[in-house]
Amino acid sequence: MTRALICGVGGQDGAYLAKYLLGIGYEVIGTSRDSMAASFSNLIKLGINDKVVKTSMATNDFRSVLSTVKKHLPDEIYNLAGQSSVGLSFGQPVETMESIALGTINLLESIRFLNLPIRFYNAGSSESFGEAGDVGANEQTPFRPRSPYAVAKASAHYLVANYRESYDLFCCTGILFNHESPLRPERYVTQKIIQTAIRISQGSPEKLRLGNLDIKRDWGWAPEYVIAMYRILQQDQPEDFVIATGRTVSLTYFAERAFGYFGLDWSRFVELDEGLIRPSDIRVGSADPAKANERLGWKAQITVEDLIVKIITDVRI
Repeated sequence: MTRALICGVGGQDGAYLAKYLLGIGYEVIGTSRDSMAASFSNLIKLGINDKVVKTSMATNDFRSVLSTVKKHLPDEIYNLAGQSSVGLSFGQPVETMESIALGTINLLESIRFLNLPIRFYNAGSSESFGEAGDVGANEQTPFRPRSPYAVAKASAHYLVANYRESYDLFCCTGILFNHESPLRPERYVTQKIIQTAIRISQGSPEKLRLGNLDIKRDWGWAPEYVIAMYRILQQDQPEDFVIATGRTVSLTYFAERAFGYFGLDWSRFVELDEGLIRPSDIRVGSADPAKANERLGWKAQITVEDLIVKIITDVRI
């Protein structure tokens, strides 16, 4: 039985990945900073909480990482831990860098130190590209990070590439564009839009407060994206891949579709809040996932319109 260690198993991607791997016969060990205190609510929602072995591990503590890897001896490690909010990273830049970049190098060093044939997946981010323009970003597009979160993700990406080249480790980065699901907390703008639309449709007098309505993003369905993570580690050679739908739409379009599901005109319920505008936001995030389509045999099937309906109706898988 193949054994996978998922760092950050309690998050959206960690929970969906755990369910997928369990479904294909894996043994799954999931980490949290304090597994005794964590609620693992996403694992409970997906009905797999009792099937995942939980363990405490702090990715920014090398001793904690080393002892965990040595104890469980996984065949694959998926690094999905760390701070995950672009907006929050401006207020907590040091914690962001430590949880992402330091956490990544601690995992890489543990694999190198133990000299084990572990395959390592690192969760990259499209935010690393920065303002790449309307041309879809691919694996060769230069990084121009515009937030502490993006800087940390870019640093982790380069660390993975360096360890792959220097120590011949099987380590890869999946550069994932935005991907959503009902497991997203409401601090993410897509979930905020949908949950507010639901409440307004039920009679709530509230307004939806948003920042920059003109941004454009490539939004996909998270349960599909974790399959791409798995396939990245099944290749003969370690490589990095851009994972996205290849279609970009505006935040305005997203809000229009979400409110339109309930027969509502979004513009009547949205107010601009300049306090929500980030110091350096990305205008357009567009992707070229051709390499993943060809080499991984992976192509997004769920459209942005589909995922809006799935989140509203709470379709978790």
